[in-house]
Amino acid sequence: MPRTMRHTSSVKFYRGSTDAFIVECMTTATGYSSASGAPTAASLASAGLGNGQQPTGWEQVGAQSVSPRPAAQLPQRAAETTAQNPWPVSVLSEKFYGAVERWPAAWVTGQITQINTRRAGSAYITLRDDFEDIAMEVNGFGRFAAAASQFVQGDRVVIHGKANLWMKRTSLSLRGDAILKVGSGGSLKAMIDELRKRLKGEGLFDQEHKLALPEFPKTIGLICAPQARAEGDVITNVNLRWPTVTFKVAHVHVQGEQCPGEVVQAIKQLDADTDVDVIIVARGGGSFEDLIGFSDEQVVRAAYACTTPLVSAIGHEDDWTLLDLVADLRASTPTDAAKRVVPDVNEQSQLIEGAIDRMRLRVRSRVENEIRLVEGYANRPSLTQPHTMIEPHQRVIDDALQRLDIGLRRIVDDAQLTIEKAHASLTALSPQSTLDRGYAVVQSADGHVLDDASQVNDGDDITVTLKRGVITATTTSATA
Repeated sequence: MPRTMRHTSSVKFYRGSTDAFIVECMTTATGYSSASGAPTAASLASAGLGNGQQPTGWEQVGAQSVSPRPAAQLPQRAAETTAQNPWPVSVLSEKFYGAVERWPAAWVTGQITQINTRRAGSAYITLRDDFEDIAMEVNGFGRFAAAASQFVQGDRVVIHGKANLWMKRTSLSLRGDAILKVGSGGSLKAMIDELRKRLKGEGLFDQEHKLALPEFPKTIGLICAPQARAEGDVITNVNLRWPTVTFKVAHVHVQGEQCPGEVVQAIKQLDADTDVDVIIVARGGGSFEDLIGFSDEQVVRAAYACTTPLVSAIGHEDDWTLLDLVADLRASTPTDAAKRVVPDVNEQSQLIEGAIDRMRLRVRSRVENEIRLVEGYANRPSLTQPHTMIEPHQRVIDDALQRLDIGLRRIVDDAQLTIEKAHASLTALSPQSTLDRGYAVVQSADGHVLDDASQVNDGDDITVTLKRGVITATTTSATA
């Protein structure tokens, strides 16, 4: 038996009209051969299929379906099948199932590249060969799932199990019942982990080097595979959230030997473009080996040197690469990246509408307050009856005038009394009063008052002032 066995079963319908169709059954099993070989044009013609007819012995129901034939009418062995009497897919799947059930259980070793034990009581593992690029699916339940929950991606294990065929999809897997650990981290995982530690020691993953994403980017640089679903997810979700954004897409290989170099070149190209505001590196999910290109040292260093904010959207939530650690933002999926690099236009519209409503409310409240103030001023008595505002001041002025009049009268009366007293004193002391009593004032010719006879010589002119009038005389004699 060959080392690997693969088989595919499919049914294709080709319709030329509503009342005729051709059914082509293709069944291949690597490692097995049919005695009849592949159907030829002659065999199809002999089966009545050359002119759009259905095989004889089949019952047509309507124009698009046939009724199942009894099992007794079907061939018992593959060599007995013909174009006129083929096996349905379900029969071939049952044959495969029966053959697989006879296979013995086996121990198998490899490296865990994917493991899912999130559902209680079940475990799903992708086991990779240590030397060849070959992987297989392993699943198990109960005790196997409990034991598998202790393992992580990259562990090398030995698993005991039996081949199992899921008939609904005719898919082959290994149903595990025991799992043992051989070593932590295979060579590939250990190499990536060693590189991670070295780059972390250089500070490439430090938070202080992370760049903030622009709030409203105009142009997004997108690095992805050509015609990839990730490209459609990012562009569709970004356009739904922020339709004004434009894209500059760089198509690269997202796995294989060409992946690291092309991703590095794309990062440098978009980083040098001044129109690009943010860069998204996007890829759908895959195995650990499929994503290994995004853990390449050159890719990590190119992302670290990038001056444009860079978002890593590689794989799914459980997948991880070194690019996730150096990127300015790690998105769980390409769709998540689209949601995180641009705002939601509906949310922004609501924010703007809310801000406008608050501004209108504040302006309306301010205007209403000012109106109330103006109305309050307009209704004050000082404006409706201005004289009421003057009356208190008028009363103060009237009282002040009255007090001033009283005070001035008192001052005048006091001054008049003082003057009268001074006048009486002056009158009593006045020379005129002396003259009035009969005395006279004698003055020399030069106006000096003479109070001593020795001051006068005979013949001097003198003036004598009386109560009434003045007498001018000349002395004839003076006795001292």
